[in-house]
Amino acid sequence: MVDHTPLMTAESLVDEDGSVIVRDDLEELLKVLPPDLRGGLCQHPHRASLLEVVLDLGRRPEARFLNQAGGEVLRERPVDRADLDRAMAAVGEFGGDNRAGITGTLHRISAIRNRKGSVVGLTCRVGRAVTGHMDMLADILQADPTSLLFLGRPGVGKTTVIRELARSLADDHARRVIIIDTSNEIGGDGDVPHPGIGGARRMQVPDPSAQHAVMIEAVENHMPQVVIVDEIGTAAEALACRTIAERGVMLVATAHGQTLGNLIKNPTLSDLVGGVTSVTLGDDEARARGSQKSVLERCAPATFPVVIEMRERARWVTHWVEESVDCLLAGRTPMVQLRTRDAQAGGVVVERARYDAGGEERGWKEGGG
Repeated sequence: MVDHTPLMTAESLVDEDGSVIVRDDLEELLKVLPPDLRGGLCQHPHRASLLEVVLDLGRRPEARFLNQAGGEVLRERPVDRADLDRAMAAVGEFGGDNRAGITGTLHRISAIRNRKGSVVGLTCRVGRAVTGHMDMLADILQADPTSLLFLGRPGVGKTTVIRELARSLADDHARRVIIIDTSNEIGGDGDVPHPGIGGARRMQVPDPSAQHAVMIEAVENHMPQVVIVDEIGTAAEALACRTIAERGVMLVATAHGQTLGNLIKNPTLSDLVGGVTSVTLGDDEARARGSQKSVLERCAPATFPVVIEMRERARWVTHWVEESVDCLLAGRTPMVQLRTRDAQAGGVVVERARYDAGGEERGWKEGGG
């Protein structure tokens, strides 16, 4: 039996940068965990940055936090079969992608199975409804609506941002928004969407392989002005994005990859930023460009005119895609916007800078022009 004793937690938390209010429903996730782990996590000083709790059979349970190397051991006694059985009894049914959720929350439980199909590990990922990211995009949203693609490493907060975007576009901008919710990460588990998406509607996807078909169905059947989708990762999904964009619908999505360069080099997803083709130049053109005769060029307009690399939760690099892609393919350094949040001033700083794909390691070149 699962212990449903009420857990005392704060209703809201202030993020470490001092600007984002986090509503985490953590008490519901704690009910999935062994009882002796709950108190420490509920009162943990870094609760606002808790990323996930890992339960692996025969190993000590660990908590992992954003921007913290390694995990924090929660107890010395290893996880046993009873711990896993109790956790699985508290969550919904696992789908074809080995993911399950907790009804009414944004949390995600992912299973690791042995060769016989038995669960031997669980990753209990914290899902949060967050307000406060929209100031990072205020100028872009006030201009003509344009499709936005978010890139970044796992755990940096891409899904959290597009959930808040869904709410803002639906409630603050009065747009007809439909979320394609493949693993119920954006709108939460259960038939009734989480309040974190506001007035946006959502379509659940029964099988991850059908995500591209549901994207097209949403446009054909429900006439959205905005379609929001997490984790574009296949050629079929990239093609569906182009089809939707050509119908004049705004897209907001995340994709596999951390930088724009990753996307350019990925033959499956490069169509999202216009695709890449090899072109043979004539002698005169090659001399005029000062290049070899065989060069790479963008072959079509970008499906997503704006790409945002989320380096950190409040440190974003904004590309105007066609300009950046053309520069990178030609071996030049494009100009981008570096967006950061000034915790002391309580605002967002937008700076023009020359792009550095290794930004954190080598620093940013001063912008201009």
